[in-house]
Amino acid sequence: MKRLLLLLLSLQVLAACNKVLDKKPTDFVEPGNYYNSESELNLALAATYDVLGNEYLYCSSLWYQLGICTDEAFYAYSSNSYSAPMFYQYDYTNVYIMGLWQQSYIGIERANLLIANINKAKMDEGKRQAILGEALFLRAFYHFLLVSNYGNVPLKLTPSADVNSVNVPATPAKEVYEKILADMKEAEGKVRTITDIGNSSRVSRTAIQGIIARVCLNMAGYPILDQSKYAEALHWTQEVMKSNEHALRTTYGATTNSAYSQIFINQSQDIYDTKECIWEADFNTNGNNTSYWEMGKLGTMNLGCNNFDTGFAGGNIKTTIKLYNLYGAGDLRRDWVIAPFYFSSSSATTAVRTNYTASNIIGREAGKWRRYYELSSPPKQQYVNGTNFPILRFADVLLMLAEADNEVNNGPTAAAYDAINQVRRRAYGLPLADVSAVADLPASLSKDQFKQAIMDERARELCFEGLRKSDLIRWGVFTQVMSAMVTEINNSNASATNKSRWITGYFTAASSPRYLLLPVPSLEINVNKALTQNPGW
Repeated sequence: MKRLLLLLLSLQVLAACNKVLDKKPTDFVEPGNYYNSESELNLALAATYDVLGNEYLYCSSLWYQLGICTDEAFYAYSSNSYSAPMFYQYDYTNVYIMGLWQQSYIGIERANLLIANINKAKMDEGKRQAILGEALFLRAFYHFLLVSNYGNVPLKLTPSADVNSVNVPATPAKEVYEKILADMKEAEGKVRTITDIGNSSRVSRTAIQGIIARVCLNMAGYPILDQSKYAEALHWTQEVMKSNEHALRTTYGATTNSAYSQIFINQSQDIYDTKECIWEADFNTNGNNTSYWEMGKLGTMNLGCNNFDTGFAGGNIKTTIKLYNLYGAGDLRRDWVIAPFYFSSSSATTAVRTNYTASNIIGREAGKWRRYYELSSPPKQQYVNGTNFPILRFADVLLMLAEADNEVNNGPTAAAYDAINQVRRRAYGLPLADVSAVADLPASLSKDQFKQAIMDERARELCFEGLRKSDLIRWGVFTQVMSAMVTEINNSNASATNKSRWITGYFTAASSPRYLLLPVPSLEINVNKALTQNPGW
C-alpha cells in the first residue's frame, strides 16, 4: 500500500549497551545534523505518520481492545479468562493503557522535532508549508487521542531538551482542546487538497476540516459541555461540502456488491476511493514485507476461519441484538456489517458457509471487513493483513453536519434532513437525490427525536470504526447504554455460560463512572511526580 515511506529509525534514540556507554554511538542521528533537505523533512514526516499504524492505535487497540465493548458489539472468547480490556478488566498497569499514551507522545515528539527544524532545508516554500501543516495537524491529532481518552494530559509543544525533565503537570482538558483546534485550523490553510495528493493516506484540507468538526462535537458534549462548539462543527462540515471533493458512491462500476460494502472491500484490496474515504491509516503487506508491525489487523478478529483462501481470522467480535434490530427492512448494510453466516468447517483451501437461523442473532459475527476479499497474492498471513483503517469517511461528515445543524437550530433544517437522508438512501440502494418513503426520515421530527435518529444512524453506518464509545460518552449516555446491554444479553436466548461471559464488560463499565476515562498509566504516574491519577483509579 502507499505507506508513507515507513521510516522512523533515523529519529529514534536507540538504547546503548553498557559496554559502549563510554563511546559515541554510531547508530544515532543528532537532530542538529538532520532536517537539512526536503527528503529528510519528508522522512521525518513519514515517521510522524507511522505511529498511527502502531498496535496501540489503529492497528488494533482503538477499535478492538479499547473500543469493542459497546452497544454495537462485544468480545466473545471461549476461555474463562476475562482479564482483558475488551471486558473493561484493566487498571493503570495494563499494557494497552500504557501503549496508547506512550505511542501518542512518541508521535507528538516526532512532530515537535519536525516543526522545530522545518526551516533548515532549502526547498520550495509551498512544499515546506504543506509539510509543516501536516506536522501541526498530526501533533494536534495525537493530543486529541490523549485528551479524549485520558482527560487532563500534559500539553507538549516543544521537543524534549532534557530526559531528566520529567515532572510535567497535566493541562486542563479544555485548554488542550483549544490548542488542538488552533493547530488544526492553522494546518488547514497549509496542506494540499485530496485531489492533489491522490490518496487518503496523507492528511488533506478536507480531512482536517472533518476532524476539526469531530473535535468540536467532542467539546460540545461531555465532559467539556461547550455548546458553542456545535456552530463550529457545523461550519467545518459545510467547508467539506463546499470543496466538492467528496460524495457518497452509489455505484462502483460493474461490481455486484452494494456501494456500501464496496467501501470496505476496497480497503482490503489496496484501492483508494478519495470520494468516500477522506483519511485512512495505511497498512502494508506484500511479498517483500517482513515487518510484522507494519501490518494491520482489521478484519482478522471476525468471521473466524482457519483457512488459507478465506484468511485466518478469529471470530471474537460478536454483534448485539440492538445493532441488528436498528436496521430496517431493505437496509443493505445489515447483512454486510453483521455476517448472516459463519464458517462451519474448513480445509487448507476451502471453507464451508452455514447461514444462521432466524433466532440466532446475538451470536453473529461482525463482517464489515472480510478476509476472503483480500488479494491472494501475496499469501495471506495469520491474523495480520494490509487492510486500511478508515479514520474519517464522508458519511461521517454528513452525519456530523446533521447533528450539529440540529443543535444549532434547535431542530433539524432541510440541510440536516438532506445530509442524513443521503446516507440512508445509499443504504437502501437508492439514488441520493430522490425522495424515498422507505429510506427518508419522517418530516417534522423534534430536536430530541432527530438527535435519537442521528445516534441510531451513526451506529448503523459507522459501526466497528472506533467511534461508538466516544459518541456514547459525549452524548452523556454511556453508563445508561452499558447497563441496558446487561439486560439485553440476560433476556436473550444465549446459553447461560455465554450470558455470564458476555455481560462481564457491560456490567463492569456500568458499575462505575471511572470508565468514562482511562487511567493515567502506572509508568507515567511513577516517573512524572507532577501528574495525578484520574478519579476512581
